[in-house]
Amino acid sequence: MDVKAAPSAAETPVVTLPDAAVVDVRCRVFRARPTEPIAMSFAPLTHRVMVLVEVELADGSVGLGESWANYPSWAWRERLATIHDGVAPLMKGRRFPDPGTAQRALLAQLAPLGRQWGAPGPIHQAISGVDMALWDLAARHAGTSLARLLSANPRTELPVYGSSLGPTGVAQVAHRCAALGLTAVKVKVGFGADTDLANVETARRILGDQVQIFADANQAWRLADALELVPALADLGVAWVEEPLAGDRPAELAELSRRTGVPLATGENLYGAAAFGPYLEAVEILQPDLGKVGGVTEYLDVLAAAAAAGRTVNPHLYNGAVATAATVQVGAISSATRLIEWDIRSNPLRQAADGLLTAHGTVRVPDGPGFGIDLDQDQLDAYEEQLP
Repeated sequence: MDVKAAPSAAETPVVTLPDAAVVDVRCRVFRARPTEPIAMSFAPLTHRVMVLVEVELADGSVGLGESWANYPSWAWRERLATIHDGVAPLMKGRRFPDPGTAQRALLAQLAPLGRQWGAPGPIHQAISGVDMALWDLAARHAGTSLARLLSANPRTELPVYGSSLGPTGVAQVAHRCAALGLTAVKVKVGFGADTDLANVETARRILGDQVQIFADANQAWRLADALELVPALADLGVAWVEEPLAGDRPAELAELSRRTGVPLATGENLYGAAAFGPYLEAVEILQPDLGKVGGVTEYLDVLAAAAAAGRTVNPHLYNGAVATAATVQVGAISSATRLIEWDIRSNPLRQAADGLLTAHGTVRVPDGPGFGIDLDQDQLDAYEEQLP
């Protein structure tokens, strides 16, 4: 597999934060009802959500991050409490030399609480938003984009795949993907064999053989089911299958891969780089989500381990504008990343990043400072939750 390893510690430029104490860590929440149904195999998505995390330093500089909070529908309320009551007190009044130092300090204090709570996910998701904001600050402090902070020669465009078609309206969405010039798409499966196979057939008929098709089961199947369905999907030209197995256990994934010969992908629901270790041999494609895994800091560790093992890292992405821009930035720094996920349904919370999509199946890497985009507060006003 022809991949370029992520920069080694010796190659990575020195990353610093301004020499100023943290004076505030705050959240703003934006929610919008979808204009069309968005179904996963486990539950529908009732709202688009962007939990915006702002870290302000004493010198007046502010970094922006985003915490994943799509499920459950009340996750944004929990995120507010975790950041306000858990994260902010650990940061206010402190100086941090770089984002990684802050991220590790937060994990050291809060990960044990997550274990006792039985909620390591929400802890990592909260820290992800803060870590992202600190990397935005670091890049702005250096006067460059995050991609150029992390790589001397980042790519300027990245191929995308449209996410996602199904379980209803597949023909309509496939035509939309064709109009956008996409050369790869993902079909949601896990809604019954007849529905799944018919949806893939519809996508193939409309998009043609020149477009790659992937499938995402969102952990819908047991191993016995997957052993029947995955080969059937492959017979229809599905190139890889994402999260095929309930429980996402690496030993079962390795068995499914071995017995079917079909490439598998997973990782959006893994927390911390160490959790990816057992999957390096089990699947071909790793999918860390910046808003869940632990932010840019943890993502870089996943990327380094995956690239060294000859694995592909195609980050998971189904969020608002800030996480979208940040994901594009980190995707640009290594050819171990082959594709960026691009939600093809309307999302008003992503509007500031929508202009990055080109007309030929790629996304442009913004070269402005930080993540390279500017939010339009006037446009977002209608979707902001009024918090106490």
